[in-house]
Amino acid sequence: MEQLLAKNLFDYSKTIAKPLLESVEFPWEALPKISEFIIELGKTLDPEVFEQKGENIWVAKSAKIFPTAYLGGPLIICEDAEVRHCAFIRGSAIVGKGAVVGNSTELKNSILFDCVQTPHYNYIGDSILGYKAHTGAGTITSNLKSDKSLVTVLCDGEKLDTNIKKFGAMLGDYVEVGCNSVLNPGSVIGRNTSIYPLSFVRGYVPQDSIYKRLGEVAEKV
Repeated sequence: MEQLLAKNLFDYSKTIAKPLLESVEFPWEALPKISEFIIELGKTLDPEVFEQKGENIWVAKSAKIFPTAYLGGPLIICEDAEVRHCAFIRGSAIVGKGAVVGNSTELKNSILFDCVQTPHYNYIGDSILGYKAHTGAGTITSNLKSDKSLVTVLCDGEKLDTNIKKFGAMLGDYVEVGCNSVLNPGSVIGRNTSIYPLSFVRGYVPQDSIYKRLGEVAEKV
């Protein structure tokens, strides 16, 4: 299960959430801690760089927030990020430096590393997206199983218990997800992997690979 460790998916230097991720072994263990982490970190942010916009909401002065975007706390939006028209940030979210939350994208209880792009009609819930990860238009991180049971991660034929009910997707650094894909609860995508459009993803997808369809994964060359 080494490939599922947070340190093997992410470059911690590319997020303000580095202390949180360093405190866990598997990345999904950070999900229940995001809200409290934001509240404590927000109190320490440089007021020359960040402006407090409401209760437990800190927005970098260099960030671009479109007037129709909804910002719910706890929330940190870092330098040079962009939150576009009708984006809906429900709270417990970190938007990294230079990241994009696009039009009509919904975001909750998630960490977007620096330079992440979720630009068009995405749902990102209970998820962590690594440095320069990108989700194509219409990508959904499904974060709750239909039977409401606890989420497991399927890796190399074995199921790993997460002991949490809501868990969307963990996207390693540089992951590309094609348009209108669904990442089912407990999806973990290794670094530098590409997901074909219209994909239905479940479990672990190895790093440096191309996911074409369930059961068909090619190695990048």
